[in-house]
Amino acid sequence: MWTMCSFVYAQSTADAIAQYRAMLQDGNPADLFVDKGELLWKAARGPKNISLQACDLGLGPGILAGAWVQLPRYFQDTQRVQDLESRLLTCMQTLQGFDASAIAQTPFGVGEQINVSALAAFVSSQSMGQAFQLPQSHPEERRFYELGKRLFFTRAGPYDFSCSTCHAQDAKRIRLQDLPNITGKEGAAAGFGAWPAYRVSNGQMWSMQQRLNDCLRQQRFPYPLFGSDFTIALGVYMGVNSKGGQSIAPALKR
Repeated sequence: MWTMCSFVYAQSTADAIAQYRAMLQDGNPADLFVDKGELLWKAARGPKNISLQACDLGLGPGILAGAWVQLPRYFQDTQRVQDLESRLLTCMQTLQGFDASAIAQTPFGVGEQINVSALAAFVSSQSMGQAFQLPQSHPEERRFYELGKRLFFTRAGPYDFSCSTCHAQDAKRIRLQDLPNITGKEGAAAGFGAWPAYRVSNGQMWSMQQRLNDCLRQQRFPYPLFGSDFTIALGVYMGVNSKGGQSIAPALKR
């Protein structure tokens, strides 16, 4: 039986954190959000009283297996590169009649934003263990990759930080937290492929949009708009760099 004393024998802080996560993994609260997301996916909701089962996440209406590991991608109907959350908003508006703009402006953890996080957890769970293979055939997908790369390395703000300040070198950490190197496949998959995730420290389910918002908060940047090209471009950069790495979302985080 594991006890907190087991950490005394860990070879490193990273080992100790890995043990801590392993103890909690069998009871990952993200599973509750996956179940809620499945109910939301199948439920007739919104002004049109229709389910999301005809939502096209890139592989065809209602096809979920493998969809998450190919997002963000270009969608012809919106003529935009979209990530999972922004695509879910499109489906919620076109199929169910919700106001996507109003939901996008709602703070995380409130109202329909809670449901978007649960839906993201459910959709991502259908691709767990699959390898990332984001498409780059459309010019906009390639443009967003280059945009995301530029944003990743752009230093700005009062502390002159960039994403690369924390995530462009191996063997770096902040406090007790190892920082994945997003510029390589292994690190990109570990960083990008774990979200959505349940945050034990605050008891919340976080989508990738919320994760990026918190990174920008720590850089002292203004919060971006939900589903903005800024956040989606960063998602494309991380996702393409993850090619071949496996998704473990929805994961468990400290």
